[in-house]
Amino acid sequence: MVKLPRSALDHRRFWDAMDSVTENHLVEIERLVVARMVESFGIDCSGLVLDMTNFATYIDSANDRAPIAQRGHAKQKRTDLRLVGLGLVVSTDHGVPLVSHAYAGNRPDVTQFGDVVTELVERFRPLAEAGCELTLVYDAGQDSAGNQELMEDSPLHFIGSLPPSDHPDLLAVPIRRYRRVDEARFPGLRAFESRAVVFGVERRVVVTHSQNLHDKQVRGFEQTMAKARRQLAETSARLKRGRGRKAREQVEAEIAQILKPRWLSRVISTTLTGSEPSELRLVFRTKPKALAELHEELFGKRILFTDRDEWAIADVVAGYRSQSGVEADFRQMKDPKVVSFSPMFHWTDQKIRVHVAHCVLALMTARLMVREAAGAGMPMSVRELLSTLGGIEETVLLYQGERGRPRARRMLTEMDPTQA
Repeated sequence: MVKLPRSALDHRRFWDAMDSVTENHLVEIERLVVARMVESFGIDCSGLVLDMTNFATYIDSANDRAPIAQRGHAKQKRTDLRLVGLGLVVSTDHGVPLVSHAYAGNRPDVTQFGDVVTELVERFRPLAEAGCELTLVYDAGQDSAGNQELMEDSPLHFIGSLPPSDHPDLLAVPIRRYRRVDEARFPGLRAFESRAVVFGVERRVVVTHSQNLHDKQVRGFEQTMAKARRQLAETSARLKRGRGRKAREQVEAEIAQILKPRWLSRVISTTLTGSEPSELRLVFRTKPKALAELHEELFGKRILFTDRDEWAIADVVAGYRSQSGVEADFRQMKDPKVVSFSPMFHWTDQKIRVHVAHCVLALMTARLMVREAAGAGMPMSVRELLSTLGGIEETVLLYQGERGRPRARRMLTEMDPTQA
């Protein structure tokens, strides 16, 4: 046994140790851990889900030593935060992370797709060659001709989604052609399938309509319209007073900004008259027919595409909806109390990458624990499981005899049936 000096355990040595782990080391560590984990726990890797998100870091905006942390639109509305991007591939088997990829937070997600898929193929090629069919699920934010070409050349199958507005011919299909998918698994969901050219290749497409999604989009759009009408009314009232100082071009830009949210310009028409600031007048109205057409054509619909031609529509929908697993993982990492990514006080690119790797390993461990508990008939969330385990405590009783060291007896505190 080597006895370490006290100085070796000083907190400053911790930072030195982080610098000794290179980016290549991190990739190799994750590969080995994932391979052992899949083998030991028998994780089903046939279903894979990819998604990406950003995390805010507490890095001074004047610091230029962390290119991975970039300025962006932090949800915290703070200008002193920078963003780090994280791409994650998880299994549909309880959302266990299998591949992670940290990247600069100001880069679009679509540009990172290739790096994640390349590593995914490298990591699981033996499974694919052994006959295991792997299906990767991703959303429309990852769509590009280059990314799709990469998928075509890989051993992976795929289920993706397309922006509905890019395929008006599919949206124009009357609702009578839609059929119920599976009332037991997906209540209220209807769909039809067709063929369409996606990035130069004819693919199977499944168009779904969910009444639940439809109603949510209607409510959200009504709120957006109400806000726009309120802003337009304020602009109109200001102009009507005849004391405006903005030139016509400036007012037009103001109106365009108000109608910038999706679909607003389609259902709200505006007319600006006059040329001089004091003469400008604004009239606006909502077009009921355009609003009704929007409800019928777009709301509640998704367009999925896949190379799984042999799968039933219900299976394609189930595959796409498995994205909830990776979304749950990101929510877990943003939980401030349990398996949290933040706060992060690292100042260099390398330390940030090590921090990300540790967070992913922590999430991996937590998800495995949840998976094992569920397999034992105790389904729990990560927070619930760790809280339950944290309630198991040990008491040490010391009995002092007439001579010698005290005799120690260890006892667990009283436990409920789940803890036991």
